[in-house]
Amino acid sequence: MVDTRFVFVFVVSVLFGMQTCAPPEASEPEPEFWENPAEIDYDAIKKRGYLRAIVDNSSTSYYIYRGRTMGYEFELLRNLANQLGVGLRLIVRHDLEDAFRLLNKGSADIVAINFEVNEERKKYASFTDPVGQMKTVLVQRKDQTHLDSIPQLRQKKISIKRGTVYQKRLQSLSDSLELNIALQEENTSLEDLITQVVREEIDYTMVDDDIALVNATYYDNLDVSLVLSPANPVSWAVRKNAPDLLQSINEWLSRIKKTGYQAILFNKYFENKKNSYYRTSSAFSSVSGGRISNYDEIIKSGADQLGWDWRLLAALVYKESRFNHNAVSYAGAVGLLQLMPVTLQRFGVTDPNNPNESLRGGVNYLRYLDGFWMERVPDNTQRIKFILASYNVGHGHVQDAWRLAYKYGKDTRRWENVAYYLEKKSQPEIYRDPWVKSGYAKGHVTVRYVREVYGLYESYKVLVDF
Repeated sequence: MVDTRFVFVFVVSVLFGMQTCAPPEASEPEPEFWENPAEIDYDAIKKRGYLRAIVDNSSTSYYIYRGRTMGYEFELLRNLANQLGVGLRLIVRHDLEDAFRLLNKGSADIVAINFEVNEERKKYASFTDPVGQMKTVLVQRKDQTHLDSIPQLRQKKISIKRGTVYQKRLQSLSDSLELNIALQEENTSLEDLITQVVREEIDYTMVDDDIALVNATYYDNLDVSLVLSPANPVSWAVRKNAPDLLQSINEWLSRIKKTGYQAILFNKYFENKKNSYYRTSSAFSSVSGGRISNYDEIIKSGADQLGWDWRLLAALVYKESRFNHNAVSYAGAVGLLQLMPVTLQRFGVTDPNNPNESLRGGVNYLRYLDGFWMERVPDNTQRIKFILASYNVGHGHVQDAWRLAYKYGKDTRRWENVAYYLEKKSQPEIYRDPWVKSGYAKGHVTVRYVREVYGLYESYKVLVDF
């Protein structure tokens, strides 16, 4: 008699074995990141309301100096965004492949880094008309054996930024002239490589001449005289399926070249070497020192009391006084946080020009406003915008806009709903509404104020450590 349990186990084993031995179904290979770019063109960006651009944090691209956002690419992009009628949001990246990846995913709309266009890069993106011309130079120290010709690169080790055209260019030079150059690719910024040369961590690097010349103005020991390649056109990148955006950018480029705006900016950042030196070597530059102001420590202490990111409070202080503790407005507001006399008295400030007192009084006022809006706006991120608006125009006017949003059935916990009515408070049919208690206000100025403080805060978050 056959044991049925044995038969069952045998059959299951055979079936399971057949299943595991069967060849796997063929699967389609994953597409490369550039093969199916996100479908976002000019109209979608206009509808969204802002342009997202990838830049580098360098002394020529995008940085902070004494609280103010600066940089050649930054100012060009800001002008472009204004021409397109949208806001601007910046993303800092050193890794070029990562930049192209973000672009094609739809996390960015433009890569505002100077690219020499080649067939390899045309796989990843479309490129604008040239934004300028760049040649590349060798960065070396004056106190080492000086190289003044390309053949002298024989058997030298040169560190370069990963993902740039420098690798193929140097390899071609090395092969054609039998120089046996040792190339070391690093995933870092051009400016960091220059700093490594200055610190004698590496002997040589290769960079674009614009950034080389700016750095040579404040590092006396740098030599950037050896040209490794002649000037070539450079462009910015957009997604291959965004032809309307590309056309709009090219039209803008043509316009700023004809008007001379680009030449003025170029002179500001590259020709005026003295100004470049102070902006990029200062302790209050995100490129070198990492501080925002003389008052970072007391701003951090005040932010702790508020439960805020200190860079948000720093953005508010910059917006109010440009970090000038003696500032006085046309309306009589004084000090770092520009408090009016009645507010100074209410929050115990006896010397408004004393930065510690001024900041403490401003923080106490902000804490009061936080308490005022706490129940109405429970979400902290939303509530901060109500607080900033109230700080600028008074909480009575913001409360009026809140009432109107409530009257018309909008979600009063959302800043954009209240901002809509605040912007209209200069219109008679709005400020004469029975629900409005505080009358006329230039609400559109306050809405822009909140947007600008937050925009500066976003820049600080990108460029300054927490």
